[in-house]
Amino acid sequence: MAFDVRRFDIYRKVPKDLTQPTYTGAFISICCCVFMLFLFLSELTGFIATEIVNELYVDDPDKDSGGKIDVSLNISLPNLNCDLVGLDIQDEMGRHEVGHIDNSMKIPLNSGLGCRFEGKFSINKVPGNFHVSTHSATAQPQNPDMTHIIHKLAFGDKLQVEKVQGAFNALGGANRLDSNPLASHDYILKIVPTVYEDMGGKQRFSYQYTVANKEYVAYSHTGRIIPAIWFRYDLSPITVKYTERRQPFYRFVTTICAIIGGTFTVAGIIDSCIFTASEAWKKVQLGKMS
Repeated sequence: MAFDVRRFDIYRKVPKDLTQPTYTGAFISICCCVFMLFLFLSELTGFIATEIVNELYVDDPDKDSGGKIDVSLNISLPNLNCDLVGLDIQDEMGRHEVGHIDNSMKIPLNSGLGCRFEGKFSINKVPGNFHVSTHSATAQPQNPDMTHIIHKLAFGDKLQVEKVQGAFNALGGANRLDSNPLASHDYILKIVPTVYEDMGGKQRFSYQYTVANKEYVAYSHTGRIIPAIWFRYDLSPITVKYTERRQPFYRFVTTICAIIGGTFTVAGIIDSCIFTASEAWKKVQLGKMS
């Protein structure tokens, strides 16, 4: 007795001469194909596109930095001569540097009456401050004017990722031109380490920060007013990590199968209901005619 493997066929075929095409079925089939194509293209777009997933954890992410953070500062003081402008850095590790000049540039403004200071320097990963002042000048001005505009204050690598929104340059655009010229300005910064990992596993280290500020008039021990622009910072132990990911291929295939199977099933049910109702209505009409 020959063994017929066809008995295991769960997809039994119906002869074509036993099937009946209808206009309703054709219309539903066309709509079904258009709908499936739309869903397929939507899923394909989602599969090709990447998503950004963020997480929080306690760690020092950039352990190869040697305990340093790169800082980029760009500030304009339209009423203070460049010969008087200086940058001082100090922190809790004992660093105290007056008149930092490495990787810095001073650009005269307003025919030499003002100054634009641009500097790149590094700070230790401990609480401290850096400030723009006249402390390093050989002679102190009688009426120093610390009104200013901060164009940029950023820490670490620059992140140019469209889907990552954060406070990487929170002080950018800060305008204090209407302040008291003799007032000191305190910007209190809480720096948050931020890691961005792309699809290839490459990591970039940057820092976001929150800021609070106050304005006051400070007197020296001699009774003179010596204003300054202070940036006092502390580091948060919490690290924010952004990871670039793409939808797994198996999930894409599963979704496509669900779209095709579900659409065919629902369309078949609708077509069957319409066909059954149509046949029943025809029988009712024939009964009325007879």
